[in-house]
Amino acid sequence: MRRFNISVNGKTYEVDVEEIKDGVPVSAPVASAPVASAPKAAPVSAPKAAPAAAPAGATTVSAPMPGNILDIKVGMGASVKKGDVLCILEAMKMENEIVSPADGSVVAISTSKGASVNTGDALISIG
Repeated sequence: MRRFNISVNGKTYEVDVEEIKDGVPVSAPVASAPVASAPKAAPVSAPKAAPAAAPAGATTVSAPMPGNILDIKVGMGASVKKGDVLCILEAMKMENEIVSPADGSVVAISTSKGASVNTGDALISIG
């Protein structure tokens, strides 16, 4: 038997595993020294774009839920109308169109394609 620590969703479990070769258990000495837990690495996510500063009076469109930005449909300075699709946010395996709440032009893009966002994170500003 060999003893291992396994982490699943951030919780560590200690398990005993028996090695079998050709249908016959292989006896291996069990290490008596305690196993030190390895430091946990931070989850890897797409890099966030440096937030662009929105000018005073601009309407900021925020993420309505946590998810990943699949696509940004507008560019800086683009003219948009109320209801135009600004970006696509994937959340819970669904693609959600984030639309412009007002007419204007894009004055700041505070996210990037592939970025992971949380509820309330600024996505795009319309001025």
